[in-house]
Amino acid sequence: MNVQASNSNLIKSATGDWEVVVGLEVHAQVSSNAKLFSGAATAFGGEPNSHVSLVDAAMPGMLPVINEECVAQAVRTGLGLNAKINLRSVFDRKNYFYPDLPQGYQISQYKSPVVGEGEVAVDMPYGTVRVGIERLHLEQDAGKSLHDQHPTMSFVDLNRSGVALMEIVSKPDLRSSEEAKAYLAKLRAIMRYLGTCDGDMEKGNLRADVNVSVRRPGAALGTRCEIKNVNSIRFVGQAIEYEARRQIGILEDGGAIEQETRLYDAGRNETRSMRNKEEAHDYRYFPDPDLLPLDLSEAHVEELRRDLPELPDAKKARFMSAFGVAAYDAEVLVAEKESADFFEAVVTRADGTARDAKLAANWVLNELFGRLNREGRGIAASPVSSAQLGAILDLISEGTISGKIAKDLFEVVWAEGGEPRTIVEARGMTQVTDTSAIEKLVDDVITSNPDKVGQAKMKPAMIGWFVGQVMKASGGKANPQTVNDLLKAKLGV
Repeated sequence: MNVQASNSNLIKSATGDWEVVVGLEVHAQVSSNAKLFSGAATAFGGEPNSHVSLVDAAMPGMLPVINEECVAQAVRTGLGLNAKINLRSVFDRKNYFYPDLPQGYQISQYKSPVVGEGEVAVDMPYGTVRVGIERLHLEQDAGKSLHDQHPTMSFVDLNRSGVALMEIVSKPDLRSSEEAKAYLAKLRAIMRYLGTCDGDMEKGNLRADVNVSVRRPGAALGTRCEIKNVNSIRFVGQAIEYEARRQIGILEDGGAIEQETRLYDAGRNETRSMRNKEEAHDYRYFPDPDLLPLDLSEAHVEELRRDLPELPDAKKARFMSAFGVAAYDAEVLVAEKESADFFEAVVTRADGTARDAKLAANWVLNELFGRLNREGRGIAASPVSSAQLGAILDLISEGTISGKIAKDLFEVVWAEGGEPRTIVEARGMTQVTDTSAIEKLVDDVITSNPDKVGQAKMKPAMIGWFVGQVMKASGGKANPQTVNDLLKAKLGV
C-alpha cells in the first residue's frame, strides 16, 4: 500500500483520503530539589537507590507530605497554558502492580486535577493551530526496572520513585505528525521559559504518550492506540507516521483497530503491541486517605501570575513590533529562552540604545546558529559572546569593516577570543573607504578585462563579476557600495 501525506494533512491512499487524529499525554518532571511527597533529592544520576526516602520505598507507617513548591510549579505551568486553575483539587490512588512501584499504587489526580482546561497556540506554515488542554495533574513517578544487569535477574532502582510529574493531557486536536512535533516543542519551550521543567528528554524529564487514530474526513473518531513513553520530538513524529499507516492498512484490508498500548522501536521505526489499553475503572481510583484535598487561595494564584516571565508568544510579538524582526525569524529566536536572551543582548547596547535588529537577527540566526549547529554546540557554549557579536555589528554599521571582513573577524573571535575593535586595529582589517584608492582598483579591473566590459553593457547583471574582482584585489577591504557605484558609473550600466 502506498500512502503519503498531502499539504492538507490528509493521507492519500488508493481507496481515498484518511485523516489522522492525535492527542498527547505529556509527562514533565517538575523542576524542584525534592520529590513530591518526600524530602529525597531529585538529582539525575547517582548510585541506584541512593536518592530514596522511607516514603519513596513505601516503608510501613510512612506518610506522604506534599511539596509546596511542586504545587506552585504546576500552577505556574497552568497559567502559562492559559488554563483554569482549580482552587480545590484531590489526590487519588491509581492502583496497579509493577515491581518498580513499591506502594502497589501511584498517587495521582483523577477527577479533580490542580489545572483544568487551557489552550496552546502552535504556528504552522499554513496558519495557527489551537490545541486544547484538557487537564494538568500532579502525580509521582515510578522507579526503574533494570533488566540488563544480570542474565537471569531484574533489579529495581527507586531513585525516580516519588519524583513529581505534571501530566499535561491535550484534546485530540492535532491532525499530523508535524503538528504534534510543533505542539510538543512549544509546550517544552513554555515550561523552560517558566522554569517548571527543564525539558531534557534524554534524561527522561519530558516524555509523551501518543494517542493515534485514523478516520475518513468528517467521520466519527476512530479507535485509538496509545504509544507509550516516546522520549524525543523526532521519534514522536516517526511513531505517528508509522502508526497511522499501520492502522490505515488494517482498515483498508477489512480489519478493525484494537484499542491497545504500543511501544515505539526507534531502531526499527515501528510500533509493537505491549498490552490491551486499560480504562480508568481498571485502576480503581479512590481519594488518597493520607492526603487532604489541596486548597489554594485566589491571592496565592494571582501572586504566582504576577511573577510569570515573558513567554514565547509575547516575546515573539515584542521582537516583531519593537525591533521589526520578521515573523519567521522571531519564531526561531524565541524557540529557546537562551537564544532569545542572546539575541536581545546583541540587539541592545550597554547604554540601552538599539542596534540594527534585522542585521542582528541575520547574524545570530545564520552566522552564529549555523556555526553552533555545525559544531554541535548549544548557545551557552558559544565562543562568541553577545557583547563580542554586538561589537562586530557596530563595526559594520559605522563602516569600519565590510560584511566580508566581518565574517573574517567573526572567525578570529570564534577561534581566539578578544575584543573585535582591538583585533581590527591590530591586524589592519579596516575597510578601505578612500574613493580615489578604490577608483584605481576599479580602473585596473576594467582595463584588464575589455571583453567583460562589452558583456556587462549587454547584461548589466555582469557587474557582480566586476565587484567580485575589485573586492578580491582589495583583499576584501574595499567598501562594496562604493565599488558598486563606481562600476555602474564607469561601465554605464
